[in-house]
Amino acid sequence: MMLGQAAVGLFLDPGLGKTSISLGALRVLKRLGYVKKTLIIAPLRPAYSVWPGEIWKWEEFNEFDYVVLHGPEKDFRLQEDVDLYIINPEGLKWLIEQKLPDFDCLIVDESTKFKDSTTKRFKYLKKMLPMFKRRWILTGTPMPNTLLDLFGQIFILDMGNALERYITHFRLKYFYKPGYNAWEWKPQPGAFERVVEKVSPLVMQLRAEDYLEMPDLQYVDVPVYLPTDAMTVYKQVEDDFIAMLEDGVILAANAAAAGTKCRQIANGAVYIEEDFTVIHEAKLEALDDLLSELEGHPVLLLYEFDHDRQRIMAKYKNATDVKMSKDIGQVVHDFNAGNIPILLGHPASMGHGLNLQGTCNHVIWFGITWNFEHYDQAIRRVYRQGQENDYVRVYHLVAEGTLDSKVLGALQKKERGQNELLAALKR
Repeated sequence: MMLGQAAVGLFLDPGLGKTSISLGALRVLKRLGYVKKTLIIAPLRPAYSVWPGEIWKWEEFNEFDYVVLHGPEKDFRLQEDVDLYIINPEGLKWLIEQKLPDFDCLIVDESTKFKDSTTKRFKYLKKMLPMFKRRWILTGTPMPNTLLDLFGQIFILDMGNALERYITHFRLKYFYKPGYNAWEWKPQPGAFERVVEKVSPLVMQLRAEDYLEMPDLQYVDVPVYLPTDAMTVYKQVEDDFIAMLEDGVILAANAAAAGTKCRQIANGAVYIEEDFTVIHEAKLEALDDLLSELEGHPVLLLYEFDHDRQRIMAKYKNATDVKMSKDIGQVVHDFNAGNIPILLGHPASMGHGLNLQGTCNHVIWFGITWNFEHYDQAIRRVYRQGQENDYVRVYHLVAEGTLDSKVLGALQKKERGQNELLAALKR
């Protein structure tokens, strides 16, 4: 498909080789003389590790010369005569101001970074699209929220041919707003099927479960019961946006801010101005019980707020925080070797470019993110090809009677929506 048409979206699960498939197609096109120079846009970690790693790993890809356009030497590197120019999305503003090589092909790795067509990064890339003869997008989570997520990604491929040239036209054609002053766009009846029909000729979709021997993926909700005084504080913030503590006042400016404060309280602490106050230790106690049950098996432990991280690190001296590690490659190696019992990370920074399936088959969510893409991708650091255990178990520490349950429900709804899209696109 990538050899036969100019615009292709690879919607492949992690572990199915999006990078190597792309390099293989580029190699053929390069030898046929159709592609000489390719711009690859990828998050920073894949830009530095995944793409170079695949080139070094496989002999057939050793013929590719590349540069990473990041850091103080990027101006000099842009002038080098190479096959692949790799840049992160944040570098596009700088890139469009330069004299560019004659790019033939564009590859956008993790294309959901461009799902919102109102962002600056999308607008920078939009200006460059006409210069590319071939455009490919790669992702395992094409619809982390709603059908609206597809517009920006598909626009990269065909500049509006399938799903309209403007997001306003796309919304009006396929969505509606229920009720007066509603802010959320809902799909019109039949919109899902119509959108799938439009984009399916551009997309190749593969699920890991269909092509690999994958372990059983299990979910376990661990109920956590907040102390009475902590629940009182939670309810005050939820209902009145304010609660009085000895250490200060918890004050939320609106419902959204109150929701964030409530989720912090559910985890055990809350920010008051620039510092945080501990409200309870119920989740830490539940985490301690769970780790005892796992009897020292390596775990990937994911947190939501920085005060979660600080309290966890203070309690578990044998935990290693990815965020604070200078040599992430060494940390990954040690964790996969079983030498790090607790690897701590935030889902926003754990989603791409890390293979953590060496000895770990337990993922624990201390604080549960709203972001389905971060949620799914973080789990797939462990649930992926090369996992030798029979199962991967995902634990959610759920504070009963709090927003934790609503967040899980929202994630499950988003997962169902994405699974329906991927099933509909299956060829």
